[in-house]
Amino acid sequence: MQTLVLASGNAGKLREFNDLLGTLGFDVKAQSAYNVPEAIEDGLSFVENAIIKARNACEVSGLPALADDSGIEVDALNGAPGIYSARYAGPDANDSNNNAALLKALENTPKGKRSARYQCVLVFMRHAQDPTPLICQGSWEGEILVEPEGNGGFGYDPIFWVPSHNMAAAQLDKNEKNKISHRGKALKLLIEALQNPAA
Repeated sequence: MQTLVLASGNAGKLREFNDLLGTLGFDVKAQSAYNVPEAIEDGLSFVENAIIKARNACEVSGLPALADDSGIEVDALNGAPGIYSARYAGPDANDSNNNAALLKALENTPKGKRSARYQCVLVFMRHAQDPTPLICQGSWEGEILVEPEGNGGFGYDPIFWVPSHNMAAAQLDKNEKNKISHRGKALKLLIEALQNPAA
């Protein structure tokens, strides 16, 4: 098994990546196991922030690293919250604060004008100086509801309507969500890239 450092402290993401990458011979460890401090995410895009996080984890641990940067873009808000999704309602915001802030920002936006998408960028770096990191991106189209629905998922899932399944992301079965979500799509591309390194 090859050790891979996940540039995140999110236990849910750690389990998910271990389940999916374990079959490829990777043992995914949280960056906290190597005393990797949180990176300063001062990039202007999901790609830049994911690269910053992956490089930081590589530099401190001396091991290959995987970083995930994701968020939600709302067309009526010119792509906001975007890279600020996790702290949209302020630096100490939780999911319900962020959801409330987004609903407030859209309170005068009618149905049919509330299109949005989740974005996920995964970056895999072999070492801190890797000039060609693997970058995989997935997006998931939907709309923002007028009030939360469902109790599953996390982030903006209770207010993210999935037209293909006629329900909120927070109402989806976990396995189904992993198949169709932005992170699921990006992971599928990453797995394909890792299985075919010469491609």
